[in-house]
Amino acid sequence: MLELEALLVCLLVTGGTAWLAWRVAPGRPRAVDRLQPRGQLVPGFLPAPSQIWRELVSWAGSLVPSAPRNLPLLKRRLVRAGYRNPSAVRFFFGTRACTTVAFGLGGLFAALHAYSPTDKLVLVTGAAAVGGYITPMQYLVWRIRRRKHAIQKGLPNVLDLLVVCVESGLGLDQAMIQVAKELRAAHPEICEEIAVMNLELRAGKRRVEALHNLAERTGVEDLKKLVAVLVQTDRFGTSIAQSLRGHADYLRVMARQRAEERAAKLAVKLVFPIFFCILPALFVVTVGPVLTRLIRDLFPMIENM
Repeated sequence: MLELEALLVCLLVTGGTAWLAWRVAPGRPRAVDRLQPRGQLVPGFLPAPSQIWRELVSWAGSLVPSAPRNLPLLKRRLVRAGYRNPSAVRFFFGTRACTTVAFGLGGLFAALHAYSPTDKLVLVTGAAAVGGYITPMQYLVWRIRRRKHAIQKGLPNVLDLLVVCVESGLGLDQAMIQVAKELRAAHPEICEEIAVMNLELRAGKRRVEALHNLAERTGVEDLKKLVAVLVQTDRFGTSIAQSLRGHADYLRVMARQRAEERAAKLAVKLVFPIFFCILPALFVVTVGPVLTRLIRDLFPMIENM
């Protein structure tokens, strides 16, 4: 009897140990496998269409010859439009080449569909290619104009906050950093330029040089005047807060005068829309029923006579 009980206990212990080993054994390799460092798995890379187009345009720009004497002016325009990438010039030339070819092919297909003579085919294709060559520069000019308008629009708010920061005890550099941080969501263009100026100051440039670079990058007349005021204040040691407050009042007066000038030009600009759009409709509404009644009543009387 004792031997049977000892045998049963031995079988239970052996079975329990085997079952426990069977449950624990698979977990240890998995835990060790999780703890081991894994190499970077490189999935199959499929480039996006935008990236393919960007690489194609950049490659085309590297093949297009460019005049070295026009590069400084083009770089200045690209910076004023907000393109600071070193490859922006190559991308611009590539875009111009692609638009020239695309517009030329589009003009050729349109001419083939509409005209049969060869002279018109050449004329339409050449005109379309010239339009494609001009379009990137016109878009760049439009971007510069829009960015200047955005900077000019945000300058009064920047100046008011700058006055508040300076009067609260901050230095000019710290005030510029605070202004760029607070107004980044409302006026990103001018805050971006101020941030670039702060980076130039951190890189070791003098404040006067950084301010002149700020005015040169933007090309906005009001900002150039503000830079001149700050340079004179820094040179002669006058009160920055007082100078900024006086310049803020000057900008408000100039903005009011520009608004009055636009209001005075409005009457002259409305002459052509009124004459060509409103008066014809007014004549149709007022004179049209009378003419229809005259025609309906007068022609039968003439025929009866």
